[in-house]
Amino acid sequence: MLIVIAISMWDDWRGLPVVLRLASHVVAALIWLLLIGPPASLLGWLATVLVMVWMANLYNFMDGSDGLAAAMTLIGFTAYSIAGWRADASETTLMVAVVLATVPFMMVNRPPARAFLGDVGAVPLGFLAAAGGIAGWKAQWWPAWFPPLVFLPFIADATATILRRFFSGEKIWQAHREHYYQRLVRMGFGHAGTLALYIALMLGTTGSALAALVRAPNAGNVLLVLWLAVLLGLFLAIDHAWRLRNELG
Repeated sequence: MLIVIAISMWDDWRGLPVVLRLASHVVAALIWLLLIGPPASLLGWLATVLVMVWMANLYNFMDGSDGLAAAMTLIGFTAYSIAGWRADASETTLMVAVVLATVPFMMVNRPPARAFLGDVGAVPLGFLAAAGGIAGWKAQWWPAWFPPLVFLPFIADATATILRRFFSGEKIWQAHREHYYQRLVRMGFGHAGTLALYIALMLGTTGSALAALVRAPNAGNVLLVLWLAVLLGLFLAIDHAWRLRNELG
């Protein structure tokens, strides 16, 4: 976390090349794996590092509208806290601390925002969301489907956006305003309307994840697929509205 925070702060102040930032995230993920006990296979190493690096960066990508990343942090880490408490996990205290620290920030980040996370806030939160999710799965506090279902609105938006831009031949490493939440803001939803919609989605995925964890753990994968279908349907509708908007000028 210290590596991720230091590099992110440096990037906020001075700016750093993408390659250097990504390399620092990879190093941090590798160190974390060595500390908690490395995977048994090379594929396990690669998959875990990829998940952690992507989660850290997508959290930063999604921190582009007032209150959005703060809301995901409050809701996502509250879910981790509840699930960790059920499993009597010692890390529950850390998860609760993240939630409580985010509350006052949300008060100044909600629309109209007066303070922002920046890289130094968003990237470490994404890294911690991935680390907590993987650690909880490894310790059997929750099944593998639980963390991605909790954070699915963020994961789906960022991943679908980068895939759309890649297949359109765009340079995916360049800054842009093409995320689905950004399109909603630009189409008239504004920051408040977009935040309300995404909070509803976050509560939906997180609430169903907790319900399945308590009542029907075997239903988690089905819920993950169903919610993914809902989000992809929403993204297709936004794409359609976006094309009509551009055609009409």
